[in-house]
Amino acid sequence: RNQHSFKLSFEQFYARRVSSSLINRGKGLMATHAGTLSRVEQRFGVPGPVLIAIWGLETNYGSDGGGRHSIPRSIATLAYDCRRSDFFRNELTGALRIIERGDMTAAQLVGGWAGEIGQVQFLPSSYYKYAVDFDGDGRRDLVRSVPDMLASTANFLKAHGWRAGGGWAPGTANYAALQQWNKAEVYQRTIAVMAD
Repeated sequence: RNQHSFKLSFEQFYARRVSSSLINRGKGLMATHAGTLSRVEQRFGVPGPVLIAIWGLETNYGSDGGGRHSIPRSIATLAYDCRRSDFFRNELTGALRIIERGDMTAAQLVGGWAGEIGQVQFLPSSYYKYAVDFDGDGRRDLVRSVPDMLASTANFLKAHGWRAGGGWAPGTANYAALQQWNKAEVYQRTIAVMAD
């Protein structure tokens, strides 16, 4: 109930979450995945720096593992907790739909304590709505497939008002799309600064 890091100033949050090594690794990943990022931008209009910044901020480019909690069990617990029951009941339904669609089994559906899935930490309802199979293997895999993960993130942002060719500074339509990714102002600003 108390995520302390979102109560920090932008400067404090950025200093805790972003390092020169994180930025340098992101630059390397931009080069490694240049072809995929170009195809994603052509299809969804979201440029690579924004997607790489989100990936880095969410899980340190997958290095943080994304969590090992049973998502159905965690979300069911949060749905039972009276604070945000409606929100988490919707997420539980999303998790069950992911299983029903065949993207993941219940045993594979592990992640963060609040239901976040994969290297960019989609909640189940967003995973169900916006995950795409960009590598063409017939599955939407936001845990192991970098093309699926990057394209799905771009698909989410496009669906939330991202405008191709626009900037992402505060006050822009694209910054408003980032606000839909994460409601914390320090988080949105950090994504924008990292992408720059």
